[in-house]
Amino acid sequence: MPASAAAVAVEGEEKAAKAGGGELLYCGTTRFDIMGREVKGGLQGRGNLVSPTRLRPLMGVDIRFVATGCAACHCVALGAGGRCFTWGRNEKGQLGHGDTLLRNLPTIVSELSKYNIITASVGRNHTVVVTDDGKSFAFGDNKRGQLGTGSLRKGTEVSPAPCLVTEATNAVCGADFTVWLSSVEGSSILTAGFPQYGQLGHGSNHEYNTKVSSVKLSYDPQPRPRAIATLSGKTIVKVACGTNHTVAADSSGFVYTWGFGGYGRLGHNEQKDEWQPRLVEIFTKNNILGPNDVISAGSASSACTAGGRGQLYMWGKLKNSGDEWMYPKPVTDLSGWNIRCMASGSMHHAVGADDSCISWGHSEYGELGYGPTQKSSVNPKKVDILEGMHVTSWIILMGILMLCFKRTRKASSSLRVATTKKSKIQIRVNNMRPMKQKRPRRR
Repeated sequence: MPASAAAVAVEGEEKAAKAGGGELLYCGTTRFDIMGREVKGGLQGRGNLVSPTRLRPLMGVDIRFVATGCAACHCVALGAGGRCFTWGRNEKGQLGHGDTLLRNLPTIVSELSKYNIITASVGRNHTVVVTDDGKSFAFGDNKRGQLGTGSLRKGTEVSPAPCLVTEATNAVCGADFTVWLSSVEGSSILTAGFPQYGQLGHGSNHEYNTKVSSVKLSYDPQPRPRAIATLSGKTIVKVACGTNHTVAADSSGFVYTWGFGGYGRLGHNEQKDEWQPRLVEIFTKNNILGPNDVISAGSASSACTAGGRGQLYMWGKLKNSGDEWMYPKPVTDLSGWNIRCMASGSMHHAVGADDSCISWGHSEYGELGYGPTQKSSVNPKKVDILEGMHVTSWIILMGILMLCFKRTRKASSSLRVATTKKSKIQIRVNNMRPMKQKRPRRR
C-alpha cells in the first residue's frame, strides 16, 4: 500500500477511535462465487482470509452494526449517520443497488442515503433494514413474500421497497421469511414470508393441494406482515431466526420458539414443528432472561444466555457428529464468562465474552479466525489475535465471520489489512507479540 494511502488510513482510524466508533473485521472466504451457487458479473475474489482482517474500503469508517443471517451469502454493515453498505452475492438484487451484479467490495446503498438506518438483517436472498423513525425497507427475492411489501407481483425488488410495518424497531430474517419488532401496542412482533414449517407463528403452515386431483402440496406465501395473535399480550424485545425457526424473548424474560423442530432446535425435547410460539420451560422462575442477556439462532440450533450470570445455553444440532441437544443445556466450557454477544451459522459459533473472542465448530474457509495453522475446533477456543478486544457484535454467514469491535490503538496494531487492487487481494501483516491469555472467571 502506498505511504500516502497508509497515512490517510491511519488518520481515519485515529479520528474514528476518538469518536468512540467500531471497526469491522472479516475472515473466511472472499469467493462469493464458490459459496454454493452460481453468480453473475462482478469481480472474482481470490483465496480465504483465515485470520481477522480489515477491509480497506471500510478503514476509518465508524461501523455501528453488522447484519447477520445464517443462510446468507451477502453482507450488510451500518456506518455512522445510518449509512448502509452491502456486498456479496446479488442474483436477486439483495444488495439494493438497482441491479443483480455481484460486488466484492462494500458499497453504499444510495437509495437509502437519506435515511438513518439503525438495524438490518439478511436472509438467503433478501435484506431488510429499519430506520430511526420506524420505517422498514426490503430488497431482494420476494417470491415467498419475505419482503413484507404486501404483494407478490414482483418476484424480486432490486431497489429498496417499503414494508407494510409501522413503528418498526427491529427486523430479523430467516432463510425465506422476516420477523419485525414494533412499538405498536398489541402488535410487538409481526411476520411475513414462507410458512411451510410454521415459522411465521400464526398457527398454520398454509398448506394446500396444487390441484384437486394431485397429492402435490404447496404453501401459500404471506406477503403482508401480520402480528402474531398468541403474543398480542406480550411485549417481545429480542428475536433471532434460524433457517426455518424463530426464537424470541419478551419483556418478562420468558423465551418462546416456533417453526421447524428438527434436531430439537426448538428446545422442547421433541422434534415436532410448532406452528405458533411455545414457551421454553427451562427459562422460567429464577432462570429468566435479563435486559443484557442475548439470544441467537443458527441453521439447526438455538442459544441464549440466562439467569443474570451470562451463562450460555444451547440446543439443537451443534456439530456435524454426535447427538443433538433436544433441550437447552449449559455450555460448561463457557461457564464463568460474561457473554455479551453471539452468532451461529451452520455448524460453527462465535461469542464475545469479557475482552476475549471465542469461536468453535466446523470451518471450511477459515471463518473461525484461528489463522493458517488450524481451521476447526470441537470445543470453544479463543481467537488469539483478538485477545483484549471488546467485540460489540458478531455476524456469521455461509463461510464468513465478521465482527465489530471498539477501536483502541493497541488493538488496531495487531491486525491484518486487506485491499482489492486489479482483482488481487493484497495483505499487509503487522507483527506483534501475542497478548497474555486470560483465564475465565469461575463462579
